[in-house]
Amino acid sequence: MEKKIPLLVICGPTGSGKTSLALSLAQNYPLEIISADSRQVYRGMDIGTAKATAEEQDCVPHHLIDLIDPAQEFSVAEFVDLARPVIAAISERGKLPCIVGGTGLYIKALLGGLADLPTGNEALRQQLHQREVDEGPGCLFRELQRVDPAATEQIHPHNLIRIVRALEVFTLSGKRFSELKAEHCFADCHYRTLQLAPEWSRAELYSRINSRAQEMLDLGLVEEVRGLVDRYSIDLKAFQTLGYREVIRYLKNEVTAQQMLEDIQQLTRQYAKKQLTWFRKDAEIIWVDSSTESGKVLQCIDNFILR
Repeated sequence: MEKKIPLLVICGPTGSGKTSLALSLAQNYPLEIISADSRQVYRGMDIGTAKATAEEQDCVPHHLIDLIDPAQEFSVAEFVDLARPVIAAISERGKLPCIVGGTGLYIKALLGGLADLPTGNEALRQQLHQREVDEGPGCLFRELQRVDPAATEQIHPHNLIRIVRALEVFTLSGKRFSELKAEHCFADCHYRTLQLAPEWSRAELYSRINSRAQEMLDLGLVEEVRGLVDRYSIDLKAFQTLGYREVIRYLKNEVTAQQMLEDIQQLTRQYAKKQLTWFRKDAEIIWVDSSTESGKVLQCIDNFILR
């Protein structure tokens, strides 16, 4: 029987201190960090994605950040394909691979696998997008309600990207997107894992999120976004990232600076709530107060390593 690679996973909602926890643990263990963040893969999107600083990356090796330009797309399957050899190489060096991130689907796919979904068909996607233009907003969502009502319970009526993907899967495979997702098998894990998540009260987490939004603006988020939209199309999918789209609205004089800040704070709190719902469903995750339970965290990792 093949011996499974030990893999430390630090997950949880945005603003909860995942990177800080990983960096503090690196003082006690020979860690190398693999980012599981669907936006940190983009070069130039640093402040708004809370990417580790150059100094932090000098202290602890980081992987799977700054992989592509914002004009390129990146999928969960590509993440898994890239992460697995990196994890193996870290383990072979005698180091402990540590996944750090809040993109729950990336982590879930890495630990178990992906459903056999059809690859994208650009021509079909364009046809579907054109239908939305020709027949009016909401027509594709209504079509998805007709062919796959279960999928519409998980997809917002305005999330055209996911609506198009669900219809694309149905058209190409003849199977409902919701059914294929339900067939995901995540039981066959390639790794022996310890999953930790920093825990805060809802009020504390929201306060951290509010403060971090202000800090990002103080660090130059507006200037970062202005530089990006000067180089790339303002309509890129990457620029729909939380924080970036609100700054773009400010740059287009659609909102004031104060409204931009408040929008970023509110939408980030809403996103964190969704992340909490996702991660709370995983009984394998150990929630820890990293400020008061450092002994518990270290004991967990010691026991994990010695197993």
